[in-house]
Amino acid sequence: MRFRLRHLPLDTLREHVIVIHERAVRTGNLGLHPLDRARVFGVDRETGIQREITGVLNVCGDGLLEADEIGLSEEAFHDLGLPEGAAVGASFAVAPASVDLVRAKLRGKRLRREDFDSILADVAARRYSRIELSMFVLGCALEEFSLTELTDYTLAMIATGEQLTFGGPVVADKHCIGGVPGNRTTMIIVPILAELGLKIPKTSSRAITSPAGTGDTMAVLADVALSAERLYRVVEEVGGCIAWGGALELAPADDILITVERPMEIDTEAQMVASILAKKKTAGATHVLIDIPVGSSAKVKTAEFAEHVGGLFKAVGERIGLRLEIVTTPALGPVGYGIGPRLEALDVLSVLRCEPGAPADLREKSLVLAGRLLEMTAVEPASRGYESAGRTLDSGAALKRFDRIVDAQGRRAMPPEARWRRDFTSGQAGTIAQIDCWQISRVAKRAGAPSNASAGVKLYKSVGDTVMRGDPIFEIHAESDSQLRAALEYSNSVQNLIRYE
Repeated sequence: MRFRLRHLPLDTLREHVIVIHERAVRTGNLGLHPLDRARVFGVDRETGIQREITGVLNVCGDGLLEADEIGLSEEAFHDLGLPEGAAVGASFAVAPASVDLVRAKLRGKRLRREDFDSILADVAARRYSRIELSMFVLGCALEEFSLTELTDYTLAMIATGEQLTFGGPVVADKHCIGGVPGNRTTMIIVPILAELGLKIPKTSSRAITSPAGTGDTMAVLADVALSAERLYRVVEEVGGCIAWGGALELAPADDILITVERPMEIDTEAQMVASILAKKKTAGATHVLIDIPVGSSAKVKTAEFAEHVGGLFKAVGERIGLRLEIVTTPALGPVGYGIGPRLEALDVLSVLRCEPGAPADLREKSLVLAGRLLEMTAVEPASRGYESAGRTLDSGAALKRFDRIVDAQGRRAMPPEARWRRDFTSGQAGTIAQIDCWQISRVAKRAGAPSNASAGVKLYKSVGDTVMRGDPIFEIHAESDSQLRAALEYSNSVQNLIRYE
């Protein structure tokens, strides 16, 4: 049966979704059912080349499509590459053969480089359904990787996309493994290092399990969806950038896997190491600083496990040609005052502007990490990096460089403050010993972050502060009353969200 192609404006998080009318299912003898894997194919009239995609089938009633039309989601329509109205066919599609390798991984089999190449090539080509992607993520979570297997997985991830090259012996980068809300040191470190002559093309992710990633926070102030050509121009002009890696097709299989890791709230050890190192390698880095926050509510809960994870990073990094340095930092609570894209951007600007009320912990951590990178890359001698970074920040030079980066990427107007706000107050008197990173992140996400850039949590108090019963601890920011209530109800339901001495 032939169909007329329709472009449906549906953002399906990089999944190929195909929609046909239920009458076409009944009368077309296609042998297709909802959630089957389907193949859509047609000939490009200009080139004579047959094009095709596979995707997950959905069925609609009257109103969306006619019986002789087939609709494709944004990603599927783009990848098929045929114009709206083109004549296309549809048929049942079998699962990729690599899905059997995923099942084998779930049963405990060790996979080889060629196995990962096969799986990730199909993932990058959007041949996997959400269920199959979830199977793979769970397989990585449930079955421990050997060092060889993890290296092969990382190399296979690198091979799925493009790779940037900047020339020269030193291209700097840093990455925090996450788990600590408000930890936006990157946006302070990049302009400091760029001002001091280092090339630092920073590609960052959107949030996976957090209320904001660096990509989400920078997007409040500037365009982060840079093409490779634009990124090269920005770095050439101002020495650095803070861009979203997902727009560059760097290790694209990883970006697709993230779309199922996020709702599952899974960030496995193997996935984390492979994802971070693949992104650093494909972004052209030579020298990388990895920040591993350690705390009972962070991703890494003990110094012993931090040493284990750091060892994995170092071992795999050496095998793929990266020079790494690992820094462990304490994580008793969020860094800064804001949690959520807009609120975190305000913290960053406050530190760069050296305002009297700027969050001291965000400033201090940024200077420590910037100093380590300056020493690691031999821009400054040992024990002099912190001092140099501090001078660059205090002089206003880092702020000027940051403004140049923002202008080069494309400045955006700061979104307004969230309409709905409510305080969460202390239930007792005492000194705050810990703010649970995981739970306070979930409060911010229930308020709408990061999808709503203005949503999140604004902290009034930090670890070490003394409070009285009834004092406000934080303020919830939301774009709707229902999200505000959901966040507040969750805050009140969680035990030990705030732990007191």
